[in-house]
Amino acid sequence: MTIRSQRWMLAAILVLLVGAAGGAEAPTEKEDKKPTGASPDLNSRFVDPELDVDQWIETFEVESREVYSARNEVLRATGIQAGSRIADIGAGTGFYTRLFAEATGPGGWVYAVEISPRFLEHINQWASDVDADNVTAILGRTDDISLPAGSVDLAFACDTYHHFEAVVPTLASIRRALAPGGVLVVIDFERIEGKSRPFIMDHVRAGKEVFRAEIEAEGFSFMEEVEIPGFEENYFLKFKRE
Repeated sequence: MTIRSQRWMLAAILVLLVGAAGGAEAPTEKEDKKPTGASPDLNSRFVDPELDVDQWIETFEVESREVYSARNEVLRATGIQAGSRIADIGAGTGFYTRLFAEATGPGGWVYAVEISPRFLEHINQWASDVDADNVTAILGRTDDISLPAGSVDLAFACDTYHHFEAVVPTLASIRRALAPGGVLVVIDFERIEGKSRPFIMDHVRAGKEVFRAEIEAEGFSFMEEVEIPGFEENYFLKFKRE
């Protein structure tokens, strides 16, 4: 092979290499910034079949917890009316489910969505005891709230968003479950460096601005932040399904 032939061959190889590199699709900016979500370790205790519901009632349903002590103010701020269809996402021990069931009345419906079978057993038992026939317990997944398309008018996530492990698919499932013009309410902890308690800094992966941006990126428009009397560590955000 002549020197000239060798040069042509090297040039051809170089062109092929450059073309291959240029043809590879680089991650888009949005893909680079996709939220990582919570660690499964954060939720593992709730899916434990031996979970002690009474212990969590003592933790969740106490006046020292802002979202419990301000529950009636929160209920008013949601704008729920008789006949509303509501998804209580991360219903826990069900104290908001109980309030929603009364507020929406027999013409409405409340879906108590949980990944915890033990919490759902507790909610089902309560509904049976009081004949709350407008409540359905739903076993959700870590990436899907498991509700039919257009089935609810309001999706409510109280101290739950920071537990989402698969943020993008979970938000997609919420958006799908909401009727056109439906509302998403997110209540979560303010996470502010140098101000928030160590528990919040360790427990919550990001602050309000980050969570708001994630939600808006997945087909929701921001409506307002509602000031709730008694909220010092929590915030209340409303979004509309686009």
